[in-house]
Amino acid sequence: MPLRSKVVITCAVTGSIHTPTMSPYLPLTPDEVAKDAIAAAEAGAAILHLHARDPKDGRPTPDPNVFMEFLPRIKQATNAVVNITTGGGHGMTLQERLAAPLRARPEMCSLNMGSMNFGLYPMLDRYPTFKYEWERRHLENSRDFIFRNTFKDIEHVLHELGEGCGTRFEFECYDVGHLFNLAYMLEQKLYEPPLFLQFVLGILGGVGAELDQLLHMLRTSQRLFGPDIEWSILAAGRHQMALATHNALLGGNVRVGLEDSLYIGPGQLARSNAEQVRKIVRILQELSLTVAKPEEVRTRLALKGAQHVRF
Repeated sequence: MPLRSKVVITCAVTGSIHTPTMSPYLPLTPDEVAKDAIAAAEAGAAILHLHARDPKDGRPTPDPNVFMEFLPRIKQATNAVVNITTGGGHGMTLQERLAAPLRARPEMCSLNMGSMNFGLYPMLDRYPTFKYEWERRHLENSRDFIFRNTFKDIEHVLHELGEGCGTRFEFECYDVGHLFNLAYMLEQKLYEPPLFLQFVLGILGGVGAELDQLLHMLRTSQRLFGPDIEWSILAAGRHQMALATHNALLGGNVRVGLEDSLYIGPGQLARSNAEQVRKIVRILQELSLTVAKPEEVRTRLALKGAQHVRF
């Protein structure tokens, strides 16, 4: 079976969207993040997409010291590709968002391909009370929040992390315009293929979680970048598994994890990231698709190898 027919599973372990009140299973402390990430890798995730949380109250943090409490443990226990966020969380400066990646010099980082509205506030209606007061502010503030990644910001990340650290990127595209932003960066010789695109569907402010939108993003990408791109999809909330399955049938890769959805089925909270990974592995196997191993991913995405990171 050729490598292109093997599906890469990314697991996004905790993120910066969901809050402690929303699920008792959301990993918050470094120990919880490490254990959940390791279990997800053992279940079949080849890439682990990682954020950090303040262990005192679970709020998103850019503190590299917190990242370094779980990054070495994950590397020692798994062969998975570690992918650190550069998106961080709402309100973080670019310098804060880059602090951990520049210290750790990982094989991969995520990179949002544009500035955008990023609305989390509709979730306020689902929770009458919150465990921590910061959670309510976190959600409400997104009503008047723009996630910033200007052209200058993107150029800075590509230069500092890409050229400076040998890090490759998961290009997160929340709308079709983000694909054209990436095409421009390639025209300017700021990055070289192979590409790994992550279509992000279902965030308020970005493209909707619809099959037509996925097909449009894919066709546009293939026209801009050629037929040999590596692409993946994440779909927020209840759309997670259905659209991941669609994308796998199209020849693409998939992303699951509690950053993107807290559920394993209708009204049923996922008890771990590994539970979601096991579910998508089962779906892929029933479709006669094979799951890619980390070393295959390193070859396909031209990664520098785990021996060249700093954790």
